[in-house]
Amino acid sequence: MRALPLFLAGLMSLPLVSYGAEARRPASSADGSMQLPAFTVPYSMYASPESLLRFRQVLIEGKQSPGLAGGIEAARSFYDKINADRVERMKKLYPVKLSTQTIAGVSADVAEPTGGISPANRNRVLINLHGGGFLWGAHSGALVEAIPVAAAGKIKVIGVDYRQGPEHVFPAASDDVAAVYRELLKTYPAANIGIYGCSAGGMLTGEVVARLIKDGVDLPGAIGTFCGSIAPLGGDSSYVSPALSGDPVGNGPISITERLPYFKGASANDPLVIPANSAAMLKKFPPTLLITGTRDFAMSSVLQSQRLLTNAGVETDLHVWDGMWHSFFSDPELPESKEAYAVMAKFFDEHLGK
Repeated sequence: MRALPLFLAGLMSLPLVSYGAEARRPASSADGSMQLPAFTVPYSMYASPESLLRFRQVLIEGKQSPGLAGGIEAARSFYDKINADRVERMKKLYPVKLSTQTIAGVSADVAEPTGGISPANRNRVLINLHGGGFLWGAHSGALVEAIPVAAAGKIKVIGVDYRQGPEHVFPAASDDVAAVYRELLKTYPAANIGIYGCSAGGMLTGEVVARLIKDGVDLPGAIGTFCGSIAPLGGDSSYVSPALSGDPVGNGPISITERLPYFKGASANDPLVIPANSAAMLKKFPPTLLITGTRDFAMSSVLQSQRLLTNAGVETDLHVWDGMWHSFFSDPELPESKEAYAVMAKFFDEHLGK
């Protein structure tokens, strides 16, 4: 056996900590649970200075959010104000033409690059499903996700204003997106259509694919599930991320059927709600791009989704940014956001029509 290089051998001989190791060692339980001592976690050394400035603002916004305590309209107004500001910033960095359309009876916000759609994408289109907990995010939230991808990818992006809770319940959103998708099939080959979304939109992307599989409809050429995917919200990140993002700690896994009004009456065992429930269904999924950050409460869910899809034989492409929080790329100035947009554009360019 070859000897380790001196540098690596030296590192491996060092103690894990050099100060009060025994006093600060976490307490463990037979079930693998760990009781952690208080300690400080610095902001990631790998994250950009720009992201640190924005992260400070994210912490403040989190404390200001009214949640649902003040009613759904107050929450929608709060997040719409944040997203509307992002849209204006995005339009300066990513010039696009914006319009509204009604497709199969469903309202949609459309973004097209000002410089024109590239020749390779003239017979391609992307469907965006915005985030917002299936509660808010329509219009301004959809444009936040559509504008940079349309510009970076030189492709038309259609943001679907799908029905949300608490006024509507599952499967209303899936119905709306499926209707839009079927209508687009009249103009575009299925292989030339991509679907992507962030957070609730990433989950809905998986649900829509499951719905199309169930209905026997030709599937999109590729999909993107960002900051939310096909597996339940749980794992290590559901405990660690809140502590790193200034949120209340200790809540752990989030059951969407118990916590989100949109899923009232739905079953967590239904593969149309959580596609991870059906291994047979996952085998039929199209190539999937997955994006998350290490401070994203949904990171473990995204990682598990990639694992399940890969085990099912699906082509996956996973990207994780250190220090980044849930939906970090909603802010266009961050170097990490620009990298994410480029990854999205490249993925769909390589997979649509193939």
